[in-house]
Order: sequence, then structure tokens, then C-alpha cells
Amino acid sequence: MQTPSTAGQAGGNRRGSCVSKSGRRMEAGKRGHVQVKAEAPLRLKLVGVSKSFPGVRANDNVHLSVRPGETHALLGENGAGKSTLVKMIYGVVAPDEGQILFDGAPVRISNPRAARRLGIGMVFQHFSLFEAMTVLENISLGLDSRLSSRELLAEFNRVLETYHLKLDPRRIVSTLSVGERQRIEIVRALLLNPRLLIMDEPTSVLTPQEVEQLFETLKRLASSGCSILYISHKLHEIVSLCDTATILRGGKVVAACDPKRETSRSMAEMMIGANLKEIAKPTARVFGPPKLEAQGLTLPKPTEFGVALRDVSLTVRAGEIFGVAGVAGNGQNELLSAMSGETLAPSAEAILLAGEAVGRMGVTERRNLGLCAVPEERHGHAAVSEFSLTDNASLTGRDRMELVRFGLIDPDKATNYAAEVIGAFTVKATGPGALASSLSGGNLQKFIMGREILQRPEALVVCQPTWGVDAGAAAAIHQAIVDLAARGSAVLVISQDLDELLTLCDSMAVINLGRLSKTLKVGEVSIEEIGLLMGGVHGDPSATIEMTEHLHAHPI
Repeated sequence: MQTPSTAGQAGGNRRGSCVSKSGRRMEAGKRGHVQVKAEAPLRLKLVGVSKSFPGVRANDNVHLSVRPGETHALLGENGAGKSTLVKMIYGVVAPDEGQILFDGAPVRISNPRAARRLGIGMVFQHFSLFEAMTVLENISLGLDSRLSSRELLAEFNRVLETYHLKLDPRRIVSTLSVGERQRIEIVRALLLNPRLLIMDEPTSVLTPQEVEQLFETLKRLASSGCSILYISHKLHEIVSLCDTATILRGGKVVAACDPKRETSRSMAEMMIGANLKEIAKPTARVFGPPKLEAQGLTLPKPTEFGVALRDVSLTVRAGEIFGVAGVAGNGQNELLSAMSGETLAPSAEAILLAGEAVGRMGVTERRNLGLCAVPEERHGHAAVSEFSLTDNASLTGRDRMELVRFGLIDPDKATNYAAEVIGAFTVKATGPGALASSLSGGNLQKFIMGREILQRPEALVVCQPTWGVDAGAAAAIHQAIVDLAARGSAVLVISQDLDELLTLCDSMAVINLGRLSKTLKVGEVSIEEIGLLMGGVHGDPSATIEMTEHLHAHPI
């Protein structure tokens, strides 16, 4: 089919050449026949797709096109409509309006099984694996068709060989690294021979080396003709990997670009519709005395699948931001639990807060002394989904913010405090009475971080401060952490995002298998070295620790 301008060009060419829809000129044959190369239909096309939920228009007249073999990024702030859009493509929810075309044909994707039958696979951010079962058993549970063990193993090995992946089918999942666990999800999707693979925040829990391996796999997959729809808040990855990017804001498509011609900053500014603020970090920083310390902290596994802490020692000074890097599942949650008081230390002296031994004190006692904490899991741990924002604000702020009167929560004070958090951290919510479950993940994270920071703690321990948060919200959270430290608080940031730690922190260490490396000075350590330490638990931990300690043998 020709556009008017194309038709004019063709008509004006007396020798019978024409311009194809893609702009390529085709020569006529000797007998006057025009040889036109037909283009393959779009792998995926959304035409005017919309979806509403009570009180919100999640997607509004969205148009999206993905070509065969294309790696297409889907970008946007939290609440921009990315999750709803891919759920419609994968059949989790149905669109209210519009049309979905797959390989040129209109389709109705009623459920995920129907999506998989079309050739659409999806790898979710949070893995769906049974830790007590083997790799092959987990893969078997995720397949729609039933294969014999021999057939499944043969198909499993075929995928590994085709995409140069390494994975032992007999290994128990609990013994695998996070990168290996993600490989299970990818292999499960590849067994379907997908023509479109949706990846949701696939690198959020990987080491730099594992990210490289993932990208090699995705590039091989794309070269075979499979299209990839890639969602990530790590915009430098988009620049490196993707051919095209579509940007959503407020449920609408607001821009499309070639990531290779953009920067991370320019794409972030398209996402938020404003200039991205630089983190204002004081240049000359002077640290005060130690405010938060762990001294030889050793704790057994909290559960069968937990991680024991072994001789953990760290010191965070007043005004300092101290980072703890590591692959997920190496003791991060156990460390936060011990530092916050959810798990008591064997001795009072194992943890010090402003010089006071608090290792045997619980959460409430430590909070009253000025220790606030933000755990990794938003729903159920940091917040109660069924509670209003006012009630969630009261859960941790009742004493430090003086919300209690005559033994009861003062509703006016609690509402005002929740409103203050919403305003200070630009939380998108209908008001203090909104349920936590009604907020997007990023907005709930901003509320939780604001709830703790506005209590002006002596020390703040936070795990994954910007998990699943867009560039604009992440910048706001980072600035709030920097400002808190500038006021004299000690901040301990536990994160799997190395870029975040290297941007925020003054000092850092790496945790693996419950052991903490020696303290490293940010600015004198490379991402590659940290990655080796992070992955050392699955390679040669003694060698990687020895190498890093030799490179950074200096007093802190």
C-alpha cells in the first residue's frame, strides 16, 4: 500500500521503479512487471487501546507498534500505565476499548494461556518458583502442555544450547543465584517458542556480570526474529539494548524515540514531562561521631531458606550514607531485621545507636531512641494494604510524631501527618483516606520513605529505597536521603542497584552469604570489582574478597 507521496514518486518514474512503504526503491523487470518486496506484518499493534478502573483511566487511546525482531522499550513513571498495558497484551485484563493485532490479525486475548498459544511469553519482575523443587520441576509446572520427563529434558537442553545458557536441571532452586533463578523463567518462556517476549524489570536483582549474560541472550533471541517488549527504570540499559522506545505518561503515549540517539537524562525528562533535577550533594562533607554500629553481629538462619549473619561489623557516622550491595538473598533482609530490632541480637553490645547498646531492644524501644527503618517489602511489611494512608502513617509515627492523646491515636493529628507526607513527597493519592492498596508501587514507596524521613531519625536503615520507582520519584527519594544525612543523621542503604549506591553513598560494603566485606570508599571502587564480590558467593569468594581487600587496603 502506498502513501500519496510515494504514489507520486512511483508515477513520476517512467522506467517503472517504485518506492516501497519502507522507503526502499524496487526496479521493474524487463517485461514491465514491478517487483515489490512485501513487508512482514507488525508483530504487535495496539490501536486506540484504553482501560479504566474505578477513579482512574489507566490507559487512554494507546497506539503501539512492535516489529518482528525488534527490542522495544516501554517507559514511564510509576502509575503511567505500563503494567496495565502489558497485562492486556498478556491476557490478564481485557481492554475496554481499542484493538490488538498480532502478526497482522485482530486477536482477543482472554487469558494468559490464550496469549501463550499466540506465542506471547512474559517474564515477571517477581519470580514464581518453588524453592524446594528442582529447576526442571519448576519449569514443568509452568507449561500448558504436558511432556514426559525425557521430552521435557530434551527440549530444555535444546533451549540451553540454542541460546548458550547454563543451568543444571537437577539443582534445587534454593541453591541458585538470583540470575540463575531468572534463567529458569526465561527458559520456561523460550520453551514456548515465543514470537513476542515481555520482560518486566528483568535486571533489578542481577549483578553486572549477570546483566551482560542476559543481554546476550536477548540479542540472540531478537536476531532469531522474536520481538521483545522491555520494561525497565534503568535507562542506560535502554540505550544499550533497545531499538525503539515508547513513553507513557498519565496513561497516554506522549513520545517515541530511538534510544541510541537519546541519553538516560533526556528519556527521563520525557517520562516526567519536566527537567530532571540533579541531586544536590554538599561537596565538602564532614562526618561526626559513629551513630549506628554493628560489632561482630552473628545470627542463625531465621528460617530454613533464610541466611545466617556471620561476624558482621559496620560503622555509620553522623552525616554519612553507608551502602550495602549484594545479590538478593545473601542476608540483606536479615541485616535490616537485626538493625531495626525485629530480630534481637545475641548481646546488647552487638548493635550500638549513638553509643548506646541496643542489640537486645525491640523495634519500639529503638524507634523511641531515634532509629527508623524501611523494609524491602512494601505490602504487608512496610505498609498494610487494607489500611488508609492515615492509619499507615500512625503505625510507625505514633510516638515520634506525638500522634497519641490519652492513650488513643488523635485522628486529626494522624490525618495531618499523612497529608504532610503526601504533600512533601508528591504522592499521587486521593488523600490521607486512600487505601495503601490503591497506590501504584512507586507512590506507596514515596509515602513509606516520607513517613520515616519526616520523623527526623538519628539513624535510618532502608532496604531498596527506590525499588520499582521511576526516575523522577527516585531522584526525589535520593535527594531526601541526602538532605537527611546533611542534617546529621546516619543512613544505612541496603540496595541491589549499584548505580544508586555509587550515586548516593560515601562508603559501602558488599554482603554475600551473610558476610560483609571490608568497607570500601565510593569513588575508589569500580562496578566490576563490586560485581565480582557480589557474585563471589557463586564463584570463588575467598579470591574475590582477597582481590578487593588488596586493592582497597586503606583506613576509613
